[in-house]
Amino acid sequence: MSNTTTWVLDPTHSEILFKVKHLMITNVKGEFRTFSASITANGADFGMAAASASIEASSVFTNNADRDMHLRSADFFDVENFPALTFKGVEFKKLDDENYLLRGLLTIKGVEKEVSLDVEFGGVNKDPWGNEKAGFSLSGRINRKDWGLNWNAALETGGVLVSDEVKISAELQFIKQA
Repeated sequence: MSNTTTWVLDPTHSEILFKVKHLMITNVKGEFRTFSASITANGADFGMAAASASIEASSVFTNNADRDMHLRSADFFDVENFPALTFKGVEFKKLDDENYLLRGLLTIKGVEKEVSLDVEFGGVNKDPWGNEKAGFSLSGRINRKDWGLNWNAALETGGVLVSDEVKISAELQFIKQA
């Protein structure tokens, strides 16, 4: 890239959320509260940009302390042995002016699998302090069992307590570095 620009995450204006079905009838939401990310692009042209992220596994929050402790345990994220979830982009493909496809390697509990995320580019703008910022909305789905997050319980009525499919969404704002 001739005009390489690094963009770093503005964590105060960003969020990473997930949803899973509970009892097969409703969604339970959660988020990760501590994470970092960066993008290396050709200026403000994000086609073919390089993206990476790291999420602190222990920062999982679902608004229920017992559930959060269970998610931090070996049944799920095993934060003692695997303190971070990581993402390394392998392709950031521009589909049109607002939409991209981001393919990358997601590592959870030491297991690395490729995922594809839909990305909506919100644009670039300057904040009141003169910082140039870029905004993105991400969405996708993964099967948690692909990463060994297998814990579940069968229901008397059939089905399971927690769905295998996890819906991921994120609102990410990046700051252009000088």
